[in-house]
Amino acid sequence: MSPSPHRISVTSFAGLAAGEGGAQAVAELCAAQESKHRLLVRLLVAEAGAHRHGALVARAYEALSQMEADAPEEVGRLLRHPALGSWALSTCQGHAEPGRLAAVALALAVRTRTACRLEVPVGGSLMLPSIGLLSLPGDLPEVAEVTVEPAAGGAELRVGGRTYLVDVSGDRPGWQVLHRVSVAPGVSMTIDDLDPYRWPGDDADGRLTGERRRRWASCLHEAWEILRSRHRTVAGEVAAAVSVLTPVVARSAEQYSASARVTFGTIALSDPIDGIGMALTLAHELQHAKLDALSAVVELTLPDDGRRFYAPWRPDPRPLFSLLHGAYAHAGVAGFWRRHIQDAEHGPRAQVEFARWREAAHQATGTLLDSGGLTEPGTQFVATLRDTLGRWRAEPVTPDAAAQARLQSEHHREAWVRTNTQV
Repeated sequence: MSPSPHRISVTSFAGLAAGEGGAQAVAELCAAQESKHRLLVRLLVAEAGAHRHGALVARAYEALSQMEADAPEEVGRLLRHPALGSWALSTCQGHAEPGRLAAVALALAVRTRTACRLEVPVGGSLMLPSIGLLSLPGDLPEVAEVTVEPAAGGAELRVGGRTYLVDVSGDRPGWQVLHRVSVAPGVSMTIDDLDPYRWPGDDADGRLTGERRRRWASCLHEAWEILRSRHRTVAGEVAAAVSVLTPVVARSAEQYSASARVTFGTIALSDPIDGIGMALTLAHELQHAKLDALSAVVELTLPDDGRRFYAPWRPDPRPLFSLLHGAYAHAGVAGFWRRHIQDAEHGPRAQVEFARWREAAHQATGTLLDSGGLTEPGTQFVATLRDTLGRWRAEPVTPDAAAQARLQSEHHREAWVRTNTQV
């Protein structure tokens, strides 16, 4: 369970700065995130010694280490699970129960088909990160012994004299699985609508109905086909980085999506509307995820000095790092629509979107470079991104599309000025 030091290669940094990076660059970011999660787990184990569940945590860590010797790749996949990292960070900050490490070990036992027996805190339910949720009777003690035995389709869990079938393919009495959607050989995403650490915001939605889940799966398949056929680099990056989709409550009739630094690998979104909208969501939020992971390894901005800046996509002034996030994400949006300009169905919209967001992101990179708030690597990163956007600005769109994009930008700026007292 040892972490490793990580750097981002010069080649990967340059590729990420240009707006993409590719699967190899994203793999480097994912490896760094896994090491961060390992560090957090080691820290929480070290600090749990004086905790009332300290002995329980130590036994869980020992079990994880023993299973890692036989299944290192499976341990790595589990440690990269976004909700696990979110819980580990919250625990190190003193806000979560360290005894949940026993549930992590039990989840690994299920994934690796390993017999295991551990004590674990329970409170009416037992969440197995990345697998599902077991509902338990309320008469169990605060800490219960749980035994895992491999079984067809998953595992049998014995708790308090009762036996439960943990089926990785579907729900069972007392058991709710985290459903997985396979979009290509070796590429699947988990719909996490159960784990209490799945999303740091207060807008997490509840369990999807079967009908909603089928809609998600249908849109995801359509989105993947669009990415695979028209955005191969983005598809490779999504396959490497995005493992979880988390439902959140819609804020309007439009598609809403978000990502968070503490849940790298998760994209939160409201019910998808169609395939191309979901493909755009994946491409957009992927940019945020990449920048979050990169900035955990390379400092791109100096400490916040309190200044706030105009962002051509927001109604409020933004700190410098948020402006950088928005510029990078909207460069991804422009790059997405750039590949659909000639489409019979989406071409007219694509031209407007491409024209608007290439200009908006280019404008923001100018603000960033003039701010004096970037580090040396940050300056290099933004200058490279600006070069990409500069080349895109020279690409033609129809006069009507250019006029629409310009009008939308002007209206946004006018509304922003009316709302905010300082420009």
